Amino acid sequence: MTSCPGHPGHDFLKGTRLDIIRVEGGHAIEGRVCVSGAKNSALKLMAATLLAPGKTTLENVPNISDVHVMGKVLKRMGAVIEVVDEHTLTIDTSAVDSWEAPYELVAKMRASTAVMGPLLGRFGCAKIAMPGGCNLGARKIDMHILGLEALGVEFDTDHGYIHARAPHGLTGTSVTLEFASVGATENLIMAAVKAKGTTVIDNAAREPEIVDLANMLNEMGARITGAGTPVVTIEGVDELHPVTHRVVGDRIEAGTFIVAAALMAGPAGVEVVGFNPHHLGMVIKKFETMGIQIERIDNGVRVFRCGQFAPVDIQTLPFPGFPTDMQAQVMVLSALAQGNSIITENIFENRFMFASELVRMGAEIRVEGHHAMIHGVNGFSGAQVTSPDLRGGAALVIAGLIADGYTEVSAIHHIYRGYERFVEKLSNLGASIERVALPDPIDD
Repeated sequence: MTSCPGHPGHDFLKGTRLDIIRVEGGHAIEGRVCVSGAKNSALKLMAATLLAPGKTTLENVPNISDVHVMGKVLKRMGAVIEVVDEHTLTIDTSAVDSWEAPYELVAKMRASTAVMGPLLGRFGCAKIAMPGGCNLGARKIDMHILGLEALGVEFDTDHGYIHARAPHGLTGTSVTLEFASVGATENLIMAAVKAKGTTVIDNAAREPEIVDLANMLNEMGARITGAGTPVVTIEGVDELHPVTHRVVGDRIEAGTFIVAAALMAGPAGVEVVGFNPHHLGMVIKKFETMGIQIERIDNGVRVFRCGQFAPVDIQTLPFPGFPTDMQAQVMVLSALAQGNSIITENIFENRFMFASELVRMGAEIRVEGHHAMIHGVNGFSGAQVTSPDLRGGAALVIAGLIADGYTEVSAIHHIYRGYERFVEKLSNLGASIERVALPDPIDD
């Protein structure tokens, strides 16, 4: 896997709610875009460094606000983080002496609950604020708790915190997950690597990011087999050691740029590189069903503009099914298809908030419970829209590429939680796009 070129860093945490992304539609895009390291992998790998006291180096780390927040979580616990370059971090967890993830940080990002497993593995206890992040629904962590209880963890909750302790240590056992939860699978793996005996997780999540986590833990000295399959086996070890590990490329960012290319690529197409196309298997299959031409190339794909989209029915499912994180982007394509499409959301109950914003741009979408019925229209018109969450915000920007006139997307802090240099990458491809700081209307 070739590395992506570095760029000057940005502290997106300093962005204001009055910042918008303004897009002028109708400009063709071409060239090559390199996706960053996977957000959903990097965050869990950062948490996993707690299990191996010493300096672990992570390469290809995306420079996004969620990573900044996870860094603050680790620093609060006593970790020392050195930014080697924009995409390389060394995390020294030798002096970590706290097992608390505080509310003001966890409330910003649900993924910070990923420190629970490693803290239990290292210290036998953890204190974690109830999670926050995107407003996508209940996001219960019941499965995390039930699984960890089977390993010998006792839980109490009070004042918005989860108190976890293993008074008799962690003991390997068999755990069957009710649902193939990514977060529960990751937390269980990270706790089980230091447990006594063998742990078997049945109905484990199979996402590529879990494979990335297991690979790094095995490099550290863990004994994990079956990652990427429904049954993961972890043989407990006494200690782990620091390593150097490269974060896998972000398949969701890649999928987002594939959608952009399908809408507005010039005759030569757009190359989307820095990721493994196998990680987008179902997404690419559905895109090809819609008529999008996608060529596999070294380290990525080449995508050509599709003049006429075929309608498609999609239901979001855990990997290897169609990812919920690509649902908003494919809705943009479906809204321009010739005919009727249905998208069924099986993962998060609030993820259709995006639909009402796309309707403002001229889409015809009717939401009924977990289903979105989409009737294709001839085009979008630019409008003022609000980013409802991370993926929905990115999808609105992408819709603006093909819309008539200008589209202004607000609440863009959501986007920068998971997309590094999003505006710059689209601009480099030829899009007419800019990030604009608007004056506060209250001051007028």
